[in-house]
Amino acid sequence: MHPQRAVTVSTYLSRHLCHRPEQIGLTLDAGGWVEIDTLIAAAAAHGFTLTHDELAHVVAANDKRRFAVEGTRIRASQGHSVEVDLGLAPSVPPRYLYHGTVARFLDAIRAEGLRPMTRHDVHLSADRETAARVGARRGRPVVLTVDARTLHDAGHVFRLSANGVWLTASVPPRHLRLPPDTGDRT
Repeated sequence: MHPQRAVTVSTYLSRHLCHRPEQIGLTLDAGGWVEIDTLIAAAAAHGFTLTHDELAHVVAANDKRRFAVEGTRIRASQGHSVEVDLGLAPSVPPRYLYHGTVARFLDAIRAEGLRPMTRHDVHLSADRETAARVGARRGRPVVLTVDARTLHDAGHVFRLSANGVWLTASVPPRHLRLPPDTGDRT
């Protein structure tokens, strides 16, 4: 599969398995699952041709493991803005987790901490490198350190998604290590 086609398919899957399933007539079950044949038929009915082989390639080759297949069903591993229950058990996080962002969001983060915005949870990474890649999608990355164990001990619930992303409802500012405020908002 051509790399650009893989990106196109991955983007399409994310849009309809995480955010707007109804746009192509899909109904996700409570866990976010949909039958693969139903997805392929719905995509075709809305002008997007997708084959079983392309779907299998995108699921297997995606470096972030964004999608999970179970038998004849598929779902997004995390990142939903539609209501789903991924069935992830609470987990004890490592001492520190990381969040990638860019400087222009730091004022809001200093004031409010990390919030899920349009998603159900705040997404955190287990290592600085992954967080930097996440932040770099929007510009020059800034990596924040989250004192996850202290946050957990204070009663915040953490869950670990199938693709290694740590999820929690919010991170108050006092549990973040932020860079000094230099006035740089780029």
